[in-house]
Amino acid sequence: MHIVVLTKPVPDPAAAAERLGPDGRLDRAASPAVVNANDEYALEAALKLTETLGGDVTLLTMAPPGATDTMRKALAMGAARGILVTDPALAGSCTQSTMRVLAAALRAQSFDLVLAGADTSDGGGGVVPAGIAALLGLPYLSNAARIEPDPTAGRVRVRRITPTGYDVLDAPMPALIVCTQALGEPRYPSLKGIMAARGKEIAPRSLADIGVPADTVGGAVATSVLLGSRRPPARGATRVVRGTPTEGAAEIVALLEERRLLG
Repeated sequence: MHIVVLTKPVPDPAAAAERLGPDGRLDRAASPAVVNANDEYALEAALKLTETLGGDVTLLTMAPPGATDTMRKALAMGAARGILVTDPALAGSCTQSTMRVLAAALRAQSFDLVLAGADTSDGGGGVVPAGIAALLGLPYLSNAARIEPDPTAGRVRVRRITPTGYDVLDAPMPALIVCTQALGEPRYPSLKGIMAARGKEIAPRSLADIGVPADTVGGAVATSVLLGSRRPPARGATRVVRGTPTEGAAEIVALLEERRLLG
């Protein structure tokens, strides 16, 4: 069974605050890159499936050339290889360009499943996996809390989280599945895995390699543009109410009456 996991390097949320450059784009040099956290959950799910059913996992990333260092961290968890789509023309790509590029890269691959995280910490749109599935004509199974492939029958069953419980979805493979944290905590890379990752292949792919014209992607044709940004207003003064619940309630009522917020 062959599974492709979509991964993305993002600024480390634990590092310095993210900032925008003069062009309105995220300054990725301001903090070190890490594997997007939700992508790690997808990778963990893929590794567990291949450990049970056999097969291997390939990482697919669209990022600048320096993303190989971040991909090595994901390879150390247990993925077999990586594919890095990188090209100067991709700078400033919007979600639509990202969908087109990743879909084109997947067309050149043989796979049973594509797994993706729900969204990315540096964007949060959460629409790229759905767009890829639409472009490739793949079944799209979202919010997965359990994934049960049947390679013999060529089908996969997913338990999808809903506001009222779960839906059980059944679809033919290949399919694209969006993973949730309910699938299990990502593993920590072992020393053996870290050493092995150094020798694993990360194959670079340019836009020409995947058949995408350079003038159809990137910032020049972006369908969404940042018009402006500003810091949130500073938090106003606060008043802390202390004491017993009865004393606290009385003080809150008095404050509301003082502000003429009670009739």
